[in-house]
Amino acid sequence: MTPFSAHRFAFATSAVSLSVAALFAGTAHAQAVAPTPTQLRPAVDQAYTQLMAAPQIQKLLEAVKADHERSITDLKLLTEIEAPPFKEQQRAEAFLARVKALGLTSAAIDAEGNVVGVRKGTGQGPKLVISAHMDTVFPAGTDVKVKERDGRLYAPGISDNTRGLAVLLSWLKVLNDNRIATVGDLVFVGNVGEEELGNLRGMKHLFAEHLDIDGMVALEPAPDGTVLVLGTGSHRHEVTFKGPGGHSYAAFGQVPSAIHGMGRAIAKISEIRTPATPKTTFTVGTVGGGTSVNTIAPDARMAVDIRSEAMEPLLATEKQVLAAVDEAVAEENKRWGVTTLSASTRLIGDRPGGRTPVDAIMVEAAVRSNTAFGHKTVLSGASTDANVPMALGIPAIVIGGGGKTGGFHALSEWIDVTDAWKGAQNSLVTVLGLVGVQGISQPLLEKRPARTK
Repeated sequence: MTPFSAHRFAFATSAVSLSVAALFAGTAHAQAVAPTPTQLRPAVDQAYTQLMAAPQIQKLLEAVKADHERSITDLKLLTEIEAPPFKEQQRAEAFLARVKALGLTSAAIDAEGNVVGVRKGTGQGPKLVISAHMDTVFPAGTDVKVKERDGRLYAPGISDNTRGLAVLLSWLKVLNDNRIATVGDLVFVGNVGEEELGNLRGMKHLFAEHLDIDGMVALEPAPDGTVLVLGTGSHRHEVTFKGPGGHSYAAFGQVPSAIHGMGRAIAKISEIRTPATPKTTFTVGTVGGGTSVNTIAPDARMAVDIRSEAMEPLLATEKQVLAAVDEAVAEENKRWGVTTLSASTRLIGDRPGGRTPVDAIMVEAAVRSNTAFGHKTVLSGASTDANVPMALGIPAIVIGGGGKTGGFHALSEWIDVTDAWKGAQNSLVTVLGLVGVQGISQPLLEKRPARTK
């Protein structure tokens, strides 16, 4: 529980953070949320067979390997620029400068703080977002100096998700250096608001402003072969209890306790039953309040996290949680024959949920690319930037950028970049199959009718 003092309350970032990193922390493999497709469309197999056999693509993949050491320079540079939630501007400016230096001169920072640049295709192809989030969970003032020992690079945020940003820059460099013309457009995005209470604000803005996006591939520190297809939705509420307060002895029986009322609410919430499938969860993650040990508490506060693999049970659970709060206030007031205790709720977290179907061509493309690089595919789920397009019905997946990683959201976060270029190659081939390469393969990703606001 977060420490608190009189009249003060602080939320612990670890209690309210939602990230793919939490899913993979301490595990070698992600938990499967669906069976991996075994029968792929002939067009998918043909596209990746053509790509892997093409001399231009083999040369491109060698360029990814050759660029590895330089890309680690980008990784260190960006990691050592703080990017706390809602304070990503300095890193955004540095990322933008690197994007422009590597040839995407039209890139810019949008109104929400995302870095966005379009590498145009040859025309009539799909528009695919390739992204990595710039923000980290660490507050301003955190020591983000990269330290190397035992073959690993250590620094807060180095794998989640600065590695993804460095991979995007490497892709941009090798594509331009080798004059690879994609059929579809590649929208390079370094986005804000993925961590903590950012509520995916960067992606929400991007998809609100760009109604012609046909798909999205996000990079996160996922193990080789992992393809995230499920976006866990969540709602988070801050609940504040208020009463008149008073002396623990003199005012006893005359005023209700805000902490007692909150305790009643927590007890009721703990008894809520949720379905195992689709997995739906809840927790009171942080609590605080009160003035002193000999004061009937005039205030109390708690943060409630509700998550689900589907929106219907999430909303049903949310309704029960909020009802429990109302019932607890009524009972505490009744206990003392008063009406002076109240509670208010504020939505502090809203992440839409969604899912990319297992039989979507984007999923099959990732499976086929993984096979080409010798990896078995595991379909997984978490809460990431991909939640936004998934909720809109736009195909989206999350894959890794290479490297072994660990210590997510801790000061001891690390990455081993030995042979990390292999993961960057794999993910790039996945992307190229989706947008197509002129003279080699046709796009697998279909163009969608532009959405309306």
